[in-house]
This record gives sequence, C-alpha cells and structure tokens, in this order.
Amino acid sequence: MKKLLLVAAFAVFAFSTTQAQEVRLGAKAGINVASLGGDTAGNLSLGARTSFHIGVLAEIPLAGKFAIQPELLYSSEGSDFSSFGSSYDLKLDYIRIPVLAKYYIIEGLSAELGPNFGVLVSAKADDVDVKDGTNSFDVGLGVGASYRLNMGVFFSLRYNKGFMNVNDSDTFKQQSNVFQISAGYSF
Repeated sequence: MKKLLLVAAFAVFAFSTTQAQEVRLGAKAGINVASLGGDTAGNLSLGARTSFHIGVLAEIPLAGKFAIQPELLYSSEGSDFSSFGSSYDLKLDYIRIPVLAKYYIIEGLSAELGPNFGVLVSAKADDVDVKDGTNSFDVGLGVGASYRLNMGVFFSLRYNKGFMNVNDSDTFKQQSNVFQISAGYSF
C-alpha cells in the first residue's frame, strides 16, 4: 500500500517536471451521493447517503487532446440502511487517489476514465466504530466528464464504481457506488 502511494507520487512528480510549464494544479470540492451495491440480507434495505468530497489535483498534458489527472481527495461515502423498522447511517470516509485519463472532446469539455484507489480513514455506523469489520483498501473505476472555463473554474460529474468488497466478510459482498458533482479551480 505504501509502495503504491510512493509510485503514484513519483509518477506525478516525473510527469510534472518534464512538462512543468503546462501542468495545471487545482482544488475541487463537491457533493457525493453514495450507496452500497451487492448483497443484502433478509429485512436489510440499503439507501443512498449524501455527503461531500474535497481535494487537490494536477492535470498533466500528454499528446494532442490527451491528459492525465491524478487527484488526492477526502471522500465521505457509505449508505443509509434500515432493518426491522430502524434506520442507520453507515459513514465510510476515504482518502481517494483517482488517476484519470482525460480526452478533450472540444475546447474545455473532457471525458475522464481511470482507476480510483481508496484508503479507509474511518468507518462508523451511527457513531459506533466499525472499522475492524471493514476493508481498509478499495479499488474502483471512475468515469465522468468535466468542463473548464477560460478563467480556470471547472465543473465535473463522475461515477465511481468500487470493485472490492467493503465488508471484511465473505458472507456479504457489497461495493461502493458514488456519484460526484464537483466544482473547482485550476491554474
């Protein structure tokens, strides 16, 4: 895990030093609408949880209309669920590292696709710590689009589909699903 983060940091540094004049650095924040997909048991009903994400990014131009955009985000996710008439709030907080390939369709408008790595920071069900029963690492795929205005302000929509089981259990397989709406600034 530490090696993966070190390799990602080295790759960002290597790309940014080779094309330092064109690299855009920025910050973003937005809304998450998260849920867990997969197995449920008996009377358990899963719903969406609305929360937030915030972080920094670098856009590294490649050839032509292509770029790479690594990000470092704090992302609050999870799910609301109910069982036998009682409702609970599962809060899963991650440090996320998406590494997205970007393709500019027209000036300002880009499509994004790439892996999304997550390290679990906190896991609580109605303020009870459940981190011991939750996997500490997540891998997923992000797909989305962004539009950047000439002044550096940008807006983006993204869907992140998790591939790893959120639970540290073989009984129930549940993956993280997150729809993100963001606004940010890059220079």
